Amino acid sequence: MKKKMLLLAALFAATASLWGCGKNTTGETEEVSKTEDFEETDETLEVFEREYNEQGQVRSFLTGKWVDAEIGERRPVAVMLSNIEAANPMCGVSKADVVFEAPVEGEITRMMGIFEDYDELEKIGSVRSCREYFLFWALEFDAVYAHYGQSSYAVEYLDRDYVDNLSGLASIGSTVFYRTDDRPSPHNAYASAKGIKEGIKKLKYRNEYEDTYSGKFKFAKDGEIVSLTGLDGSVSNATYIAPGYYVNKPWFEYNESDKLYYRFQYGDKHIDEMTGEQLAFTNVIIQYADWEKRDEKGYLAFDCHSEGYALIFTNGTCTEAHWMREGDQENGVIRYYDLGLENEITLNQGKTMVCVVEDRINGNMNSNVEFH
Repeated sequence: MKKKMLLLAALFAATASLWGCGKNTTGETEEVSKTEDFEETDETLEVFEREYNEQGQVRSFLTGKWVDAEIGERRPVAVMLSNIEAANPMCGVSKADVVFEAPVEGEITRMMGIFEDYDELEKIGSVRSCREYFLFWALEFDAVYAHYGQSSYAVEYLDRDYVDNLSGLASIGSTVFYRTDDRPSPHNAYASAKGIKEGIKKLKYRNEYEDTYSGKFKFAKDGEIVSLTGLDGSVSNATYIAPGYYVNKPWFEYNESDKLYYRFQYGDKHIDEMTGEQLAFTNVIIQYADWEKRDEKGYLAFDCHSEGYALIFTNGTCTEAHWMREGDQENGVIRYYDLGLENEITLNQGKTMVCVVEDRINGNMNSNVEFH
């Protein structure tokens, strides 16, 4: 069953300047150096007070759950992941607390896992190159960004002094990443927890969150289970979700017993090679975004900086939403509100997957998303 969604043309209005589109040539580039081009402002931002329990645990920005302070106070790492069939099964992705997926050139999708507790992971990947829209999403979590190479369009953003990145093509690459002989290049580059930590140390990156950082998602309170409703208060059940990507054709199936959405792609379960676990999420977000092709090679750009339409799924229910970026244009945070823009959407505590899709295809509203 395919449901038709209400979309307002104003939600898709965005300009290239808001996207932060670059003017570089196409292709992948090698090492990027930092420059001091960040302008300090006189504005004083309020320090965000973290929430701790009696056991000294802190509320996770990524899941809303209590985690050990040494994990929850540390900046997460965002790792670019190849998602073509030859690179599957992935390694370590089941340990990511938030996962983003979006199309890249050729209608394949790439993924980015955001990891809070990655200390025991010896193999994360395979790791692929940066696309600037993934970088902007990583900045929403104050994350250290790990990638193996980058499109030329991403260079000017990786060069910003507030972007802490670990590149496989930079001098730090051999410290953070390694290659295996079980798959052909470029699908055999992996990161390890040990390498990531050493890379952060060598590059003298900040280990803890900025004291003004307040998180991206709004989570339910302890013991509370959220069911989503529409503006009229009605509940729309959704136990099957298909984002509509052409190549891997993923979908999610809701399991009532554990209240998780289990992910499938390429006609089978989406499995983590290291654990044998199927990827599963408490929350799934389908985020429609204005987009364009950058060049004849098919490089894409997605609007990460204005606003748009979204569908949010949790606890077997669904609601329509409006996403908008708040704060700084380049490293602000996207939040999700009801269509009346009166209330921020509350997610259930747990892992979240964000699937970013084109808002329109061949000039028409994207009708490939299915759910029931």
